[in-house]
Amino acid sequence: MTMVTPTALDQEDEEMLVPHSDLVEGPQPMEAQLEPASTVDNQQAEDPPSMKFTWTIENFSRLNTKKHYSEVFVVGGYKWRILIFPKGNNVDHLSIYLDVADSTTLPYGWSRYAQFSLAMVNQVHSKYSIRKDTQHQFNARESDWGFTSFMPLSDLYEPARGYLVNDTCVVEAEVAVRKVLDYWSYDSKKETGYVGLKNQGATCYMNSLLQTLYHIPYFRKAVYHMPTTENDIPSGSIPLALQSLFYKLQYNDSSVATKELTKSFGWDTYDSFLQHDVQELNRVLCEKLEDKMKGTVVEGTIQQLFEGHHMNYIECINVEYKSTRKESFYDLQLDVKGCRDVYDSFDKYVEVERLEGDNKYHAEEHGLQDAKKGVLFIDFPPVLQLQLKRFEYDFMRDTMVKINDRYEFPLQLDLDRENGRYLSPEADRSVRNLYTLHSVLVHSGGVHGGHYYAFIRPTLSDQWFKFDDERVTKEDVKRALEEQYGGEEELPPTNPGFNNTPFKFTKYSNAYMLVYIRECDKDKIICNVDEKDIAEHLRIRLKKEQEEKEDKRRYKAQAHLYTIIKVARDEDLADQIGKDIYFDLVDHDKVHCFRVQKQTPFNLFKEEVAKEFGIPVQFQRFWIWAKRQNHTYRPNRPLTPQEEAQSILGHSLLLLGPVLMGFWGYIKVGQLREVSNKTHNAELKLFLEVELGLDLRPIAPPDKAKEDILLFFKLYVPEKGELRYVGRLFVKSSGKPIEILEKINKMAGFTPDEEIELYEEIKFEPCVMCEHLDKRTSFRLSQIEDGDIICFQKSPPLESEEECRYPDVPSFLEYVHNRQVVHFRSLERPKEDDFCLELLKVHGYDEVVERVAQRIGLDDPSKIRLTSHNCYSQQPKPQPIKYRGVEQLSDMLVHYNQTSDILYYEVLDIPLPELQGLKNLKVAFHHSTKDEVVIHNIRLPKQSTVGDVINVLKTKVELSHPNAELRLLEVFYHKIYKIPEEEKNLGPHDRLIHVYHFTKETAQNQMQVQNFGEPFFLVMHEGETLAEVKVRIQKKLQIPDEEFLKWKFAFLSMGRPEYLLDSDVVSSRFQRRDVYGAWEQYLGLEHSDNTPKRAYAVNQDCLPETIIELELFGP
Repeated sequence: MTMVTPTALDQEDEEMLVPHSDLVEGPQPMEAQLEPASTVDNQQAEDPPSMKFTWTIENFSRLNTKKHYSEVFVVGGYKWRILIFPKGNNVDHLSIYLDVADSTTLPYGWSRYAQFSLAMVNQVHSKYSIRKDTQHQFNARESDWGFTSFMPLSDLYEPARGYLVNDTCVVEAEVAVRKVLDYWSYDSKKETGYVGLKNQGATCYMNSLLQTLYHIPYFRKAVYHMPTTENDIPSGSIPLALQSLFYKLQYNDSSVATKELTKSFGWDTYDSFLQHDVQELNRVLCEKLEDKMKGTVVEGTIQQLFEGHHMNYIECINVEYKSTRKESFYDLQLDVKGCRDVYDSFDKYVEVERLEGDNKYHAEEHGLQDAKKGVLFIDFPPVLQLQLKRFEYDFMRDTMVKINDRYEFPLQLDLDRENGRYLSPEADRSVRNLYTLHSVLVHSGGVHGGHYYAFIRPTLSDQWFKFDDERVTKEDVKRALEEQYGGEEELPPTNPGFNNTPFKFTKYSNAYMLVYIRECDKDKIICNVDEKDIAEHLRIRLKKEQEEKEDKRRYKAQAHLYTIIKVARDEDLADQIGKDIYFDLVDHDKVHCFRVQKQTPFNLFKEEVAKEFGIPVQFQRFWIWAKRQNHTYRPNRPLTPQEEAQSILGHSLLLLGPVLMGFWGYIKVGQLREVSNKTHNAELKLFLEVELGLDLRPIAPPDKAKEDILLFFKLYVPEKGELRYVGRLFVKSSGKPIEILEKINKMAGFTPDEEIELYEEIKFEPCVMCEHLDKRTSFRLSQIEDGDIICFQKSPPLESEEECRYPDVPSFLEYVHNRQVVHFRSLERPKEDDFCLELLKVHGYDEVVERVAQRIGLDDPSKIRLTSHNCYSQQPKPQPIKYRGVEQLSDMLVHYNQTSDILYYEVLDIPLPELQGLKNLKVAFHHSTKDEVVIHNIRLPKQSTVGDVINVLKTKVELSHPNAELRLLEVFYHKIYKIPEEEKNLGPHDRLIHVYHFTKETAQNQMQVQNFGEPFFLVMHEGETLAEVKVRIQKKLQIPDEEFLKWKFAFLSMGRPEYLLDSDVVSSRFQRRDVYGAWEQYLGLEHSDNTPKRAYAVNQDCLPETIIELELFGP
């Protein structure tokens, strides 16, 4: 069932809530990564067509297709549909995308741009709906775009979560279509005079900060003047890496990479795909630079630019006593929540707090005194960095949330306003603290991910620029300021003639950091920076880098004119076989390469070979390599002298043979490439055959008759477990192996009559095939041909077969093919290798754990539990491997279509089979008279009853009386979900009701109820009034009278409060049945969450699976 809704209609509260698990989204096909890959910036569609589409999917768990499409809906004249992967797109998350429905029928070169959000609706509480927004320019190559790891499948399929109800889920898409601009041909340098920074995966947050710092010229000049030497390496020196980066930003014509800088931070590739904290990065970078500047001509620059001071004070009201403490700051964190603008935040920053009552201040000899506490500023820095607290911890939800409220900031900020109300008495009032806005750093997205970019005006002129990774565009002041305030945006109604309620949606793009420059210092800070400020060694180094880059560009531009010829020789085979490779003959990436123009005649190429290897042209014979059907790669046939003399059409050489007339000397290298390699990858692979005479000097190669076969020989030594290349021979196809045994023995250095066994190496993928060769059968009958490989060894005596681990060639090659070095890591230290083991891919589960136990000195291998590696997140998989849950090692190392060499292990206190039969329970014990809550972790057989749980707990908890009653509850999100059946026995007129603590919040112009604290049950007697109930609740919770008078009481049904009077009969509000549903009806206690948190004590370290509450009631 689907439903299309115009965006002008009312919308339920849909705060963006990211799933509980960390989002680690590697580069996947169709992946949005919470960052728009191609953003159209300098266009503003005045009335973008938009629509909200709702898709209800029934029988969701029974979907057996990998992909599932919604019905088609139309927005902006275009056809769209939603694409989901119910079981994940090669990940353990639900994958969801927006798809162009008619992409296969659209004309060539089509393109369309859309801003959209996708949501999985929580059908129980809409505030827990998961919504993610992005934007994309759709085209034939990228006709769908979205989120590969949208939400964990475990969350989706968990009934209590509320996303899948009655096997039905609801997906929503909000789509706004905008005009398309040509993104790819845009030249930032040409259009703006500035260049951007390349994104390494998730480094846009760093790029926005670096652009801001770069465009503070005084800071840039100081970085240039930091002492570095020509021997420094940028990847190991932050100052040099930053100097190099700034130089390239100043003089390059295209976007600049940041890999050297991130390497100087000590980050590896995976770290670059994680979003770090921007404020922390700013502080760490400044601290490192400040430290490197000590003892140099630029010492103190960081402090001069960014350091300010404030005074913390506590002043007694009734006695003469005042305590002050001076502190420095490089940036200020300003509250966004509850503040209209920057001035409101500064007002709140210096707000005076009264210390009185139970919170009096101890003023040394004066004792406890009423006092006032606050902060005032001694001085502000020339460059004022304001961090806006867009991200806060929500104690009610026990998670981080993003504050998307509207928050204004001025173009000019006057911190001397109201007669200097922010300044301390000792502040220098002669300094005018009037600031001009320089930069606005923006975050677009949610709390667990998003996209960062910056609006900057480098010279403080009226022209703003947007720095969005590689792309820089001109922007107006409205785009830089007003559109970054956050809050809500109202879209115009789709049907103006009707009285539709305007559609409002939260703007997830908003400012999170502001940079102001003081007016009286701007001439000093916005200074001129040119080449004379850059050290000579740095200019030389960077100009050399530019020249090398230009050479590479030129090399790449001319690549179509050249062919790379890779020439393998006997020396390469001898060097590689048994060391780098074991199968086939050579790794072509490790042989000598010639870069030759395609128009070069082949005889000139042979002269180049003669110069390089010292082999005269007349003694060279080249063989073409061929890939066989069994995926092996062998020399196929030689280029014969006859063909060289007769052929002129090189591209037909191997197809037509020596039929055509002409001269080989005229054949072009480029034509030969087309013969040997139909993929046209600009590479030609040849084998150079060189025959040596008795004096080991090159001689002319022998004539090759039709029945002559070129064979390659490898020797296997079982005692040493070694395989090596020993040479090649021409044999007659009608001949037999027994006829060449003396020659083979001679190549190996054996006596002429040594008994040897011969094997043909046939293939090695997907499995090894190496068959024994009958010495008395002809090569033709054995199907031996040019390029085949014969492996041989001494014939082992019968009694010695057990002495060698791999006694013959097939067993050795099987071992080499299956061996796998596995890096084992402790699950407690998932980033560090503990040890490595060489195992076989065919090893069974028992063999693997036995080897691990043996390595760590553990007697019982069944106590080892293994966990596979997630190749995308570079983390352990959430679920460990079950006991004998996989057949062999290769199954443990596979993650979808990726293969890893990492396994994680842990040592259990009991055998794994026994543990798998148990249920882990985490029980919070609430004593009736004590504030402390003790956490107990217990294990019970999975078939245990609630009574069994209580019996075990009675042996662990402190009871106030031997017959004390225990009640077991399952709690989720501060609400009670399950009550054991034996706890439901009440009197005929009694009713057991839920009692929850709650507060009210307003978001998106709607009131929301937020539960917090510890819920409990209350027995409600028939006819009992609220006044009587309040007495019992106050006594139970031990709340002081003064505080309890502030509490409000309400009957809540489906999240809507109905406030009660003292005279109301509470039981009449509830239905004539006991309500145990977690979200149906309950008595709500409305008050602020300012109670002290109860202390928790943990008595056992064990991984909990189920969280339950245990209450103790007195006798």
